[in-house]
Amino acid sequence: MKVFVYGTLRKHEGNHALLKSAVLIAQQAWIYGELFDTGYGYPAMKRSEQGKVYGELYEIDQAILSKLDDLEEYKADREDNLYERMEAQIFTDNGEYSGLVYIEKKEGLGKELIPHGDWKLYQLLNKKPASIYYFAYGSCMDVERFEKAQVAHLFEKVAGACKLEGYSMKYLFSANDGGRADIIEDGGVTEGILYDIPFQGLYYLFDREGFNLGWYRPTFVDVKMSETLIPDVLTFHVYKKQPESAPPLHYAKEILRGSKGRVSPGYYQKLEEELVRLGCKL
Repeated sequence: MKVFVYGTLRKHEGNHALLKSAVLIAQQAWIYGELFDTGYGYPAMKRSEQGKVYGELYEIDQAILSKLDDLEEYKADREDNLYERMEAQIFTDNGEYSGLVYIEKKEGLGKELIPHGDWKLYQLLNKKPASIYYFAYGSCMDVERFEKAQVAHLFEKVAGACKLEGYSMKYLFSANDGGRADIIEDGGVTEGILYDIPFQGLYYLFDREGFNLGWYRPTFVDVKMSETLIPDVLTFHVYKKQPESAPPLHYAKEILRGSKGRVSPGYYQKLEEELVRLGCKL
């Protein structure tokens, strides 16, 4: 059976250990609904067709389900449950699944609406840490773009090149003049640059990536630098993926300029080959 989790059961969250023997199907998953802060250190989801809640999808067995029921204080047919366990449709980069999800049953459990539907992002924005790690895989590898925007000082601390395993980089965002880079969770590998940016740099990225316009959404991934795993690194993921299309030449040059001599030679060659395959005349 499958279960969608959106709060403290997600990777690197406080109750994730309950899923240590579960199989991760999708780290980038979502469901129709609205997410609320309960004020008790965990969120609650309500059914709704107006919003989306982001989380992760796992394959679990009956033993794990029993542990989750205990965590959520859920008992079948009990009237005073905090949560209701129900079957729902879950959406991922690799299609739709049917799975279980815990939604609010006790009226008033969820107090403050989380408008973007992501518990991890909500916590980050509330905590406002002095700095955060940011993984760039597209044109944000290009320092010249930062210099032109007069924000290079926000991106001057470069941790180094790193790898994002489980994702491929493709051009799935459709702009007026062609495609833009995106990551898709398909089992591939994407290389990029890891920046250590001050918190204020987040607002520049929100604007650049069209977060409030529904273009790209902030998400969190684990990247590898050499053999060191760096968890919960911020990156961006296209909301509504379109068929892959060739990017304009100026954008292709930014990606190649930003990655040359920084990512591995093999990956750089792959970037060139993919651009040629899509019809870019480099």
